[in-house]
Amino acid sequence: MIKFFADWLSSMGLKSSLDVIFANIIVVAIVVALAFVSKLLFMIIVVKPIEIIIKKSPNKWDDLLVKHHVFNKLSLMVPAIVIVSFAPVFPVVQELINRTVTAYLIFIAALVIDAILDAITDAYQHLEVSRDKPIKSYITVVKIMMYIVISVIVISILTDTSPWGILSGIGALTAILLVIFRDSLLGLVASVQISKNHLVSIGDWIEVPKYQADGDVIDITLTTVRIQNWDKTITTIPSYALISESFKNWKGMVQAGGRRIKRSVYIDMSSIRFMDDELYERLSKIYLLRPYLDSKKKEIEEYNRKSNVDLAEPVNGRRMTNIGTFRAYLNAYLKNHPGTNKDLIIMVRQLQPTDAGLPLEVYVFSKDTSWVNYESLQSDIFDHILATVPHFGLRVFQNPTGTDMRSLGRGSTV
Repeated sequence: MIKFFADWLSSMGLKSSLDVIFANIIVVAIVVALAFVSKLLFMIIVVKPIEIIIKKSPNKWDDLLVKHHVFNKLSLMVPAIVIVSFAPVFPVVQELINRTVTAYLIFIAALVIDAILDAITDAYQHLEVSRDKPIKSYITVVKIMMYIVISVIVISILTDTSPWGILSGIGALTAILLVIFRDSLLGLVASVQISKNHLVSIGDWIEVPKYQADGDVIDITLTTVRIQNWDKTITTIPSYALISESFKNWKGMVQAGGRRIKRSVYIDMSSIRFMDDELYERLSKIYLLRPYLDSKKKEIEEYNRKSNVDLAEPVNGRRMTNIGTFRAYLNAYLKNHPGTNKDLIIMVRQLQPTDAGLPLEVYVFSKDTSWVNYESLQSDIFDHILATVPHFGLRVFQNPTGTDMRSLGRGSTV
């Protein structure tokens, strides 16, 4: 072909010293043009119809091949095949062309495999099992190993040397490679432990105080875990941090079907007293409290009668108190509330008294674990508790406010 164009250029009157050079340029331009056109034809004749068929098919997995451009990357091989078929036209550099094209085809094959692995990962992430057993980190390891092998093969082809000689040279750089791939190696070990021990899954709500991360896990890779915080920011932390650092996973709460409410109301201790007949009669009208009052009254009267207690003195024997009755009411209220989980602990208890009063702690679990509904239920419960406290002759403790001080000042002037 080069001789044909050289003779033609010579016949056109071009100097013999230039005809071969320009003939080579023309042939190279023709080969490049053919390579470019062949890729376009492959895209039009092969790739586009395949993509149309895939989009119309009911299957979803094949759509991922189009999404990750598998066929587009395959089309990159066509120009190389055209070029290598014309290599004999350039006998001087034929061997170089063959080696270069072979290395290029191997690299494109790696890109195609990479895209297929991405499609497999994408398809797997739509399965329910992917929440507990993510494979993205393992696919990343496969890609790293593949590119290392491909790099060795490509270098051996381009330099016309044995791949074993290159590997032996790489062995001397092992220490440097360990430093370069430190995070990847640590991440690989961490990913295996995370997956095997079911420590974290995509969708879990976790807290990692050291990294100020508090939200849902949205991605787990070989080296990082991405967390979308409640303020919609995204925190990226190393995978091995979940193994070496402490963190809290709220998955157990979701699986148990209840979210804990643990909050106290501080009662003014000066308002605690024995129940008198008037308070008893008033509280006995509360339907949730009536069974407790009836059974407790019989129990106390029976005890005092058997013990021959002198009831003229209030501290003798046993008596009901307004704080104890209030605790009993709250227990009954929580057990009958439609929003509490009856299968988990329901408890109202006293804590150690402080200078702020007597803490009366509510310990209960909500049925709904979603944040908004949980907070709404918790607020409803404590709205009711705070409004109910005065009916038992009790007062909630709070530090004096400006209004209290002004009232005290007006009272002192009278």
